[in-house]
Amino acid sequence: MSRVLILNPADDVAVALEDLAAGSSPDGLAVPVRDDVAAGHKVARHAIADGAIVRKYGQVIGRARADIPAGAHVHTHNLAMADDSRDAEIGVDARPVTVQPGATFEGYVRADGRVGTRNYIGVLTSVNCSATVARRIADSFRPEDCPGVDGVVAFTHQGGCGGASMSPDVTLLQRTLAGYARHPNFAGILVVGLGCEANQIPDFMAREGLQAGPALRAMTIQEAGGTSRAIEQGQAIVREMIAEASKAKRQTVSAEHLTVGLQCGGSDGWSGVTANPALGAAVDRLVASGGSAMLSETPEIWGAEHLLLRRAASQEVADKLNARLDWWRDYAERHQMELNNNPSPGNLKGGLTTILEKSLGAVAKSGSTPLNDVIGYAEPLTTRGLSFMDSPGYDPCSATGQIASGANLIVFTTGRGSVFGAKPAPSIKVASNAKLASWMDEDMDIDASPVLTGASLTEVGDLIFARILAVASGEPSKSEALGVGDNEFVPWQVGAYL
Repeated sequence: MSRVLILNPADDVAVALEDLAAGSSPDGLAVPVRDDVAAGHKVARHAIADGAIVRKYGQVIGRARADIPAGAHVHTHNLAMADDSRDAEIGVDARPVTVQPGATFEGYVRADGRVGTRNYIGVLTSVNCSATVARRIADSFRPEDCPGVDGVVAFTHQGGCGGASMSPDVTLLQRTLAGYARHPNFAGILVVGLGCEANQIPDFMAREGLQAGPALRAMTIQEAGGTSRAIEQGQAIVREMIAEASKAKRQTVSAEHLTVGLQCGGSDGWSGVTANPALGAAVDRLVASGGSAMLSETPEIWGAEHLLLRRAASQEVADKLNARLDWWRDYAERHQMELNNNPSPGNLKGGLTTILEKSLGAVAKSGSTPLNDVIGYAEPLTTRGLSFMDSPGYDPCSATGQIASGANLIVFTTGRGSVFGAKPAPSIKVASNAKLASWMDEDMDIDASPVLTGASLTEVGDLIFARILAVASGEPSKSEALGVGDNEFVPWQVGAYL
């Protein structure tokens, strides 16, 4: 017999565990199903009046936009966004965490004491004009040319000029580049510029407190004498860096040196039921081991921010989060957009209807520990435990900021099927459902669907945490095995080109 899942006794909807045919009487639903309902989609447990609040997870996910009969499919045709106030008693759910050392991984200990999970050489670009030279420098090095090094990777982008040298976009780009330049997953960094761009390399390095040395070099194409000479000069510098980087060896270190960026993309109706809360259980394990995690994607906590505010470690932290939410309200209005436009076509097809519903599932990635800090995009992470980094909901842009802030590993949940990777930080992907885990098995590291067949969230969370430690120690993630991650460097551009 087909089945439905009721996530909270107060819910007005149940979730179809498999495709439901109209007229069927699935186990767990007190009324027959009126419509065909795809797995992961919602079905009304009882009649819902036009305009009434609709709940899932015990939380508001919208208001009925028409009378909804019992057993009807609940989706975009009869459920609309609701902007009802949400209770946010600051810090009421913040519980102290007792750190229990013991979990370890094999990492690269850098001179400043930070620990890397990978050993890359990075070629950063100050401006789009130097992108081709940077890529040709990096692409000229094959694996056999890099013994003891994970690879040479170019990080190109679309910015660095087209505006004033101190424009918000240039300073935001500089902060992002500086985060990569300091990142412990790099043994060496070469910064390549054109020479006449707004983002001048000497100014950028001085502003960000970066000191040139054997592991951080800079050059411009104009000073080198043109494209070919710049490529040759860059290759010579990288060879020197490889020779030094190859001496680095992994050593056993505490999991307190792990900082994990939390991402979700291509979410479906199961993401908030299996993969995201299971990742939240793994985050609780990580934080209890002294490690850190970063939740991001500010437009994708809309509607669930009250759950984070209730876990805020202080009023100051709550004020920081509210300030970012206010900024996004204004930003959306300026660009004539609605935050409820966020659910993508894939999200909708997978059963998610409103941003409220999507956000409730997304916040589950963060587990249950206190929210200790809120930082701006690509700002250095300075607080252990769980933090929130402001970013768009666009995954490559958000992950770029997390890495710049110090994430040395990414865990990415998906229901529709993401193929994301993010050098230099290995990316672990968690599938929300068994069909995806089987169909895209070359991309998925963990199958969280056993939560639907008897496994506890803690058990699946333990599997994710074990995978985090293994990948941090050098075991390749699925995206790394496929060579994904060279093209996902996407710094946030907020302003306009001139």
